[in-house]
Amino acid sequence: MHPPGFRNFLLLASSLLFAGLSAVPQSFSPSLRSWPGAACRLSRAESERRCRAPGQPPGAALCHGRGRCDCGVCICHVTEPGMFFGPLCECHEWVCETYDGSTCAGTCHCGRCKCDNSDGSGLVYGKFCECDDRECIDDETEEICGGHGKCYCGNCYCKAGWHGDKCEFQCDITPWESKRRCTSPDGKICSNRGTCVCGECTCHDVDPTGDWGDIHGDTCECDERDCRAVYDRYSDDFCSGHGQCNCGRCDCKAGWYGKKCEHPQSCTLSAEESIRKCQGSSDLPCSGRGKCECGKCTCYPPGDRRVYGKTCECDDRRCEDLDGVVCGGHGTCSCGRCVCERGWFGKLCQHPRKCNMTEEQSKNLCESADGILCSGKGSCHCGKCICSAEEWYISGEFCDCDDRDCDKHDGLICTGNGICSCGNCECWDGWNGNACEIWLGSEYP
Repeated sequence: MHPPGFRNFLLLASSLLFAGLSAVPQSFSPSLRSWPGAACRLSRAESERRCRAPGQPPGAALCHGRGRCDCGVCICHVTEPGMFFGPLCECHEWVCETYDGSTCAGTCHCGRCKCDNSDGSGLVYGKFCECDDRECIDDETEEICGGHGKCYCGNCYCKAGWHGDKCEFQCDITPWESKRRCTSPDGKICSNRGTCVCGECTCHDVDPTGDWGDIHGDTCECDERDCRAVYDRYSDDFCSGHGQCNCGRCDCKAGWYGKKCEHPQSCTLSAEESIRKCQGSSDLPCSGRGKCECGKCTCYPPGDRRVYGKTCECDDRRCEDLDGVVCGGHGTCSCGRCVCERGWFGKLCQHPRKCNMTEEQSKNLCESADGILCSGKGSCHCGKCICSAEEWYISGEFCDCDDRDCDKHDGLICTGNGICSCGNCECWDGWNGNACEIWLGSEYP
C-alpha cells in the first residue's frame, strides 16, 4: 500500500510522458503501446497522419504503399526482391532509374543516384550520373576542351575556329571565312543539314551506307529524299520512275511533268521533235538555260527577264561583271553582248579609247610579278591588259588565268550559268555546284 502522495506522483509522471511522446517528430518511432498487444494510445487519424508523407491528404497511401502502419510507425514489407527502408518506407535501394540500359552510373542511395565526385570537381552529374565531363579534359593541357570550348555531358562544343573531340585543332582559316564557305545558297549554314568544320560541311546523312548519301553537296544543299513520292531509304525509285533526280529536284523525261514527274503530259510531238524545236541553232535544248516541254522553252531563272528568247539564246547576265555592273556602265546590253558608247571598247566596255598615261606608266601597271607584260598573252592599253582574242580562254587582270580550268557540264563552261573567274565558277543567283549545274531557285511558274 502506497501513500496517496506517491500515487499522485505516478499519475503526473505518466501525463508528462504521454505529452512528450505526442510531441516527438514523425520520424521518431518509439512504441506507443504500454506493452505488446496493448491498445495504441494514438487515435486512428493521428496514427495514419504519422504514416503518410508530409503534405499528403487524408486517404493517401500509408508508408508509400510499401508497408503497414502500426500505431503511427511504418513496418516496411518486402513482398518483392530488394528492401524497403526509411521512416516512411520511402527508400527502395535496388530501384534507381536506368540510363542507357544500366542502373545508376554512381551509387544508388534511397532510390536516387549519388554521383562519384570524391575529388570535389563536380564533373560527374546528371539524374543517372550519366554525364562525365572528365571526358572533355585534354590530356596535354589538362584543361576542359583544351580551353577552346565548353563541355556538356562529356562532349566538347568548340569556339569558332577550333575543332576536334577536345577542341585541340585550330582552323587555318578565319571563322568568318569558314562560315562563308559553309553558307548554302539559301543563307543557312550547311543548309541546316550538317556541321561546319573549318569551312567544310559534314552532312547529316540519313543513309550513310552508300557512296553518295541522300544528303550531299558542298553545303548539304541537295536532299535526294525530295525526289521520292514516299521516302524509302532502300529504294531507288526517284521521280516516280519518269525522270532524273538532280540535287533534290526532278528533271522529268519527255511526256511527264510535276514536282516528282507524277503526271503524264499530253503532247502531240514526239520526244525527238520536242527537243529539236527547243534546240534551235544551239547544241543544247533551250541553250542549256531552260527546260523544254513539248517543244517550248521555259528559261531559267523563272521570271528573270535577263534570260529570254525562243530557245533562251539571249542571256544579258553575260554583260555583267562580278559586281553586277552592266557593260562597265559605258554601254547597253543586247542579247548578251555589250554595245559600247563612243570612246569605250572591250567585251564589257571596260577600256577607254583615250588614255592620259605615258606608255611607260601604262606598261608598269600591266607587268605581272615576274615582270612579263600581260603574262605574254595580251597587249597593254592604258594600264590594263587586253587578253588575246585568238585564245578565248585567257582571262584575268594580267591574262594569267585559263578559263578552261573551270568545270564544265554538258560541254559548257560553268554550264552557261555563271562566270569563270580565274579557274573557278562564280554562279549566278539560283545556281550552285562546281560547274553551276544545279538549280536551287524557285519552282517553274
